[in-house]
Amino acid sequence: MKNQLAKVAGIVGVAACMGAQAQEAQSLKEALTQGEAELSLRLRYEGVEWEGLEDSEAVTLKTRLGYSTAGYKGFSATLEMDDVQAVTDVDYRTAPNDLHNVGTAVIADPAGTEVNQAYISYKGLGESTFRYGRQRITLDNQRFVGAVGWRQNDQTFDSFSFTNTALQGTTFFYSYIYNVNRIFGDDNPQGNHKHESHLANVNIAMGDAGKLSAYAYLLDNKASAALSSDSYGVRWAGKVGEAFSYNLEYATQEDAGDNPVSYQADYMLADASYHFGRVALGGGYELLGSDDGKAGFTTSLATLHKFQGWTDRFLSTPAEGIEDIYVSASGSLAGIKLMAVYHHLASDYQGIDYGQEIDISAAKSFGPVSVLLKYADYQADDFGSDTQKIWVQLSSTF
Repeated sequence: MKNQLAKVAGIVGVAACMGAQAQEAQSLKEALTQGEAELSLRLRYEGVEWEGLEDSEAVTLKTRLGYSTAGYKGFSATLEMDDVQAVTDVDYRTAPNDLHNVGTAVIADPAGTEVNQAYISYKGLGESTFRYGRQRITLDNQRFVGAVGWRQNDQTFDSFSFTNTALQGTTFFYSYIYNVNRIFGDDNPQGNHKHESHLANVNIAMGDAGKLSAYAYLLDNKASAALSSDSYGVRWAGKVGEAFSYNLEYATQEDAGDNPVSYQADYMLADASYHFGRVALGGGYELLGSDDGKAGFTTSLATLHKFQGWTDRFLSTPAEGIEDIYVSASGSLAGIKLMAVYHHLASDYQGIDYGQEIDISAAKSFGPVSVLLKYADYQADDFGSDTQKIWVQLSSTF
C-alpha cells in the first residue's frame, strides 16, 4: 500500500512545506492532525542529441508528497517524500559516472524513492527560526546555493540552519552543512557528498531602490576535495521604477580544506532588464574567473541549470574559467509565456571561444495542469561538441 500511495502521484516539484502555520495548535495532537499536506506530480519527456554519443530519450514521472505539522509552542516538523519512476526503458546514463549504457548521453533523473526533506523547526527567541535535519536551502538567485529544482530529484542539505529577522528589512541566515543530497540519488556513489561547511548570508532591503546581500560560503567537501573553497561576495539587486531592474555582484574565491590546487579567482555579474508592457528585454555579463589556468571559480552547490545555457555543458567550470555574454527576450501571447536566450561563451584565460547557445521555452496553464516546452541548442567552437536537448513537461500541485 505504501508503494502504491507513493506512485499514485506523478507531475511538478512542489514548494516544500516550510514549517509552522500562522495559528499555533493548542496541543500536540492538534499540531499533528491540523497540519498541511501537499501533493505534486511532474511528468517529463527529455531528449538529448550529443555529438559523439548515442542519443538518449527518457520519460520520467515524479511524485512528491509532503506534510507539515501546525506549530506547537514554537515547534513544527516537515516530512517530504519524492518518488521518481522511469516510464520507458532506461537505456541511457543517469549520471556521468554511470557504468550502464556507456556511450549514451546523460539524463540525470535516476529512478528511486527518497526522503527529500525531514526537519524540525523552532520559531521564537527574537524573530529567530532554528531548523535541524534534511532541508531545502536557496540563497539569493541560487547561483551559489540552490535546490536544483529542474531535475526530478532535488538537491537538499542535511544541516542545522538559523534565520533571524529581528532588524527591520534585514534577514540573517546561517547554516552548518554535514551532507549534501545530490541529484544523482542515494544509489549512486556520488549521490551524497559529506561536508563540514558553513553558509552565511545577510540580506538587507533598501526600500524601492533594491536589495543588498553579503555572503561567505566556506565549503569543506570531504567527498570531493577539489570542490572545497572559501567564497566571499556582495550582491546588489536594484530597481529603477517598475520597468527597469538590474543586478551587480562580485565575489572572490580561494582554495580551502584539502583542495589539491592552490588558487584564487573572481566572480563578476552585471545584468539588466527592461519591461515594455508584456515584453521584457535583458542582457548581461557573467564571469567565473580563472587563476592563470590552474583552476576556475566553482559554484558546486548552485542550481546550475539556470546559468550558462540549458544544455548544461558547463556544470563544472573549466580551469580556464568562463565568460558568458547573454541577451534575452520574454513575454506572453494568448496566455502563453515565452522566453528566448542567446549565450556567447568563452574562457577567461587564453581567450578560448567555447561556442554559442540558444534557449527557447513556452509555458501555459490549463486549469491545474501546467505545460512546458523547452529547447536548447549548443553549437561548439573550441570546447566540447554540439548538443541539443528538448523537454515536454506536464505538472500539477494539489
